[in-house]
Amino acid sequence: MRTDTARGPGIPDHRSAGRYVWWLVVSQRGRVAAGATYGSLWMVGLMLPPYALSRAIDEGLVPGRMPVLLGWVAVLFGVGVANAWLAVMRHRTMTRIRMDATFRTVRVIVAHTLRLGAALPHKVTAGEVVTIGIGDVGVISQTLTMTGPGVGGVLAYGVVAVLLLTVSPLLAGVVLLGVPLLALLVGPLLGRLQGAESRYRERQSGLAARLTDLVGGLRVLNGLGGKDVFADRHRREARALRDEGYRVGAVTSWVQALGVGLPTLFLAAVTWLAARMAAQGAITVGELVAVYGYAAALVVPVSFFIEGGYDLTRGLVAARRVVRFLRLEPPAAAGTGDAAGSGAGDVPEAASVLRDPASGVEVVPGLLTALAAARPGESAAVVDRLGRFADSAATWGAVRLDEIPLPQVRDRILVADNEADLFAGTLREVVGGRRDRTEEAIGRAVRTALAEDIVRGLPDGLDSAVEAQGRNLSGGQRQRLRLVRALLADPEVLLAVEPTSAVDAHTEAGIAARLHRARAGRTTVVTSTSPLLLDRADRVYYLVDGRVAAVGSHRQLLAEQPGYRRLVARGEDEGGVDEDGTDGSGEDLTGTDSATYPRLEAPVTKEDA
Repeated sequence: MRTDTARGPGIPDHRSAGRYVWWLVVSQRGRVAAGATYGSLWMVGLMLPPYALSRAIDEGLVPGRMPVLLGWVAVLFGVGVANAWLAVMRHRTMTRIRMDATFRTVRVIVAHTLRLGAALPHKVTAGEVVTIGIGDVGVISQTLTMTGPGVGGVLAYGVVAVLLLTVSPLLAGVVLLGVPLLALLVGPLLGRLQGAESRYRERQSGLAARLTDLVGGLRVLNGLGGKDVFADRHRREARALRDEGYRVGAVTSWVQALGVGLPTLFLAAVTWLAARMAAQGAITVGELVAVYGYAAALVVPVSFFIEGGYDLTRGLVAARRVVRFLRLEPPAAAGTGDAAGSGAGDVPEAASVLRDPASGVEVVPGLLTALAAARPGESAAVVDRLGRFADSAATWGAVRLDEIPLPQVRDRILVADNEADLFAGTLREVVGGRRDRTEEAIGRAVRTALAEDIVRGLPDGLDSAVEAQGRNLSGGQRQRLRLVRALLADPEVLLAVEPTSAVDAHTEAGIAARLHRARAGRTTVVTSTSPLLLDRADRVYYLVDGRVAAVGSHRQLLAEQPGYRRLVARGEDEGGVDEDGTDGSGEDLTGTDSATYPRLEAPVTKEDA
């Protein structure tokens, strides 16, 4: 089904929930106008059969005039056919309106998610995003149904009032006063529903976030014996959500019951009054039938009024969550500031020094630089600033990073986080990224990251399926695949956060040696406290409280810095441990096994790097 979003979703109005819903309406104003037209004609058409039937009775059946009777029967048949066609067109148009609103909201959310980038996990939980994508989008789209039958219901209400005035002013007055009274009776319940729905959505988001965290860390929780604790907490929160859902359901059931019951009671009251008037001779039999038909047909728009209020209440709650998400702003350094998007700075043409004034770190081009800190977050913060994922005064050469167009920074500087997402696909697609890679390039990267055993262990090698987030792999295997992906990108500057924290010491030693060789002549920064990796670094920065306390080679710092010596000794005692408790390799980590892994065999040379 083609929608207007093929040309882009447009710029959403997120000043309020109501304005956002209105933006969805005006974004497809032509289709909404068509839906309102079909809905109005259909609603008004529902009021015509009672009129034609009353004329057939009073002018044809009662006096016995067969031609007149047949004429009105033909009119009745024509009105029925026309109404059937209008109903089909109304439903088809309203479905397109809802689908357009759904796709438009999804595209807006996805675009904003990409705009937030690495800042997203710090600003909103995964459960919030899941709840918006699964539930809120559909609820908002359903709200737009009001633009069709809702408008038609108002017109139908007016048409019935005019027709009833020709029959009896008393009956017209009852209808004119009765319909607004029905809306007033349901109004307080809609207010209660909005509050209950808001609380339910908040709890649902929190529970979804906790469930996501629980599933993602299930293997770790099993190892620590904490699975039962988190499962009990999840059960308690699930029961609280269930109780909140019962409260929402209680209010919803009353709204829906009144939506059916009140119009029926209203129909009964009007019919009783009209029957009394017919018995007294105030109106004819045909007019009695017409009044019953008008009142019965009026049940449809009245029900739409009540259901529309219900949909609008839920839609505003859902839209409020979407608006809150769209108001999230990425860090200024990530491209939202004026300078960030202007391209005012001169991009360094050649390899230049990266400087972080906040810590005092200076990354010299062409070297393997290591950052060691007692608190890993301190060294990771330096990487975030040097990679322009955090607001800072970091410079590249003589230019501030936030003055360089962001796409150029991303093309030349790559931050490889050890928790970066792994998307579902074949192993080749997972490590290849956005470009097709040759067998030789993949082979070099796989060997550098000591990931040959991963390829050999999967049934179809590089064409084997990898689940989302690498759920069918161990923690050490996932980490090595992330390193393979970063090496294949072959960036001018590679900033790797704890690239070997989940592997054993034997594997780590092999990765350290091969990484230094593969990235020779290229700028590389790693954060680690592992002596195996630090010993391979050309320069090591020892950070204390986020600032450079000393700089030199690993052996120099060991001899001159007692704090560094204690830090590294602790890392050496702890070592690196794979999640599955094995080294994940099972081979000589300083060489290659061409007999068992011939397809990816290729010599590693400086030119290959």
